[in-house]
Amino acid sequence: MEVLPISIDAYRLGFIGAGKMAESIAKGIVQSGLLPPSRISTAVHSNPSRRIAFESFGVRVLPKNDNVVEESDVVILSVKPQVVKNVVLKLRPLLSGKKLLVSVAAGVKLKDLQDWAGHNRFIRVMPNTPAAVGEAASVMSLGEGAIKEDGQLVAKLFGSVGKIWEAEEKYFDAVTGLSGSGPAYIFLAIEALADGGVAAGLPRELAMGLASQTVLGAASMVTKTGKHPGQLKDDVTSPGGTTIAGIHELEKGGLRGMFMNAVVAAAKRGQELSPK
Repeated sequence: MEVLPISIDAYRLGFIGAGKMAESIAKGIVQSGLLPPSRISTAVHSNPSRRIAFESFGVRVLPKNDNVVEESDVVILSVKPQVVKNVVLKLRPLLSGKKLLVSVAAGVKLKDLQDWAGHNRFIRVMPNTPAAVGEAASVMSLGEGAIKEDGQLVAKLFGSVGKIWEAEEKYFDAVTGLSGSGPAYIFLAIEALADGGVAAGLPRELAMGLASQTVLGAASMVTKTGKHPGQLKDDVTSPGGTTIAGIHELEKGGLRGMFMNAVVAAAKRGQELSPK
């Protein structure tokens, strides 16, 4: 059967699962003007605060997941990994090949998703928590039945909450270790920098503001200048100056190796937790 592209001008988007990630993605899509909230729906089963959160920016909250799937052309599965199998199996009779299915469930492979759904028009996406502020680093991998236009549509959806790259699914454990878990590493670094500022005599609030803005500014310099981080580091490191003295301490503490080990350890743990 020929797979036809989703109509960009008229498609409806549904979220199965109404958690924080679904809220972040839906809100980004609405705020960017990509879709009006009237064309987005979800279902809330127990937590009234989730209903309030989605309705606050106009998304329609329907009684059941079945209702969401029935009226959606693109369905994003944003439930916890441990329940995604049961959810997909229950919805399977409604998941026709005309619908594009997208999963953001961590660690759940395309092969399993396609087997449970009964068709392979699937795209797997690994976003991260900065989606909440429109700065996600997401990676997507297309299933066997997803066409080029499906990938372009999903890239636009997730592009509304940050940046998105396409990669083979075999890299997803490493993606989990880097961008999936990475925000927590950076939160730790910001906290440590702020603590250093306090130790050097700064008030806590000033230290935290300077630390967080410094990390934001440094990241922006890497993305906007296109320069290698090592070159940018060299640009601010004067002979015998303050910065090289600080870097010397970081090198003595093995900072680079610790970050590398953290990514590898998280990637390995992600592989261990993936359903076999």
